[in-house]
Amino acid sequence: MGAALEITLTTHTATELRSIASRCRVGCQVRRLLAIASVLEGRPRTAAAEQNGMDRQTLRDWVHRYNESGVDGLKSRRGSGRTAALTAAQMEELRELVIAGPDPLLHNVVRWRCLDLRAEVTRRFSVTVNEGTIGKWLRQLGLTRLQPRPFHPKKDAEAQKAFKKTLPIGSERPCSARLPA
Repeated sequence: MGAALEITLTTHTATELRSIASRCRVGCQVRRLLAIASVLEGRPRTAAAEQNGMDRQTLRDWVHRYNESGVDGLKSRRGSGRTAALTAAQMEELRELVIAGPDPLLHNVVRWRCLDLRAEVTRRFSVTVNEGTIGKWLRQLGLTRLQPRPFHPKKDAEAQKAFKKTLPIGSERPCSARLPA
C-alpha cells in the first residue's frame, strides 16, 4: 500500500477549492480541483481518484503539483512546440521578397505563387516546407495569396489605347435592340 497522501499547501479549504472549480472553465482543471477537495475532506485517495475519473497515482502526481504551485499548478501545460523553420530576420526578408515581387529574368516567373515561393525559400534559406506552410507564413506576415493580374514586361500602353474601340459618350451600341414597353 502507498504512503498516505499529504497536502501540505493549506491556503485553500475544500469548500474554497470547490468554489474555484465552479468558476473554472477548463474541465481537466475542474476534475483535479474536485479530487483534491475530496482528499482534503478526508476521503481515501483511491475513492477520490475514481470519483473524478483518474487513477490513484495520477491524483498523487496532481497533489504534488498542487503542493508546489497551488491552483495554477493544476492547469494543463502546453509544450513549446516545434522550433520555427525561419528566424525573424528571415521572415522579414521573405516579406520584403514577396512585396518586391519576382524578377522575371532571375526567377522565371511574373508573379509569386506558393510553389514558387517554396522553391525560393529552399534556395535562399536551405529550408524545405510545404506549400501550405508558405500560405500560413503569408497570412502571419499580413499578406494575401491573391496577386494582381500579371502584365507582360514589354507591353505598350500607347498601342493598347490605340487598339481600344471607343464609343462617344451618350451614343448607343448599334447592335442593342430595345424591347417595346
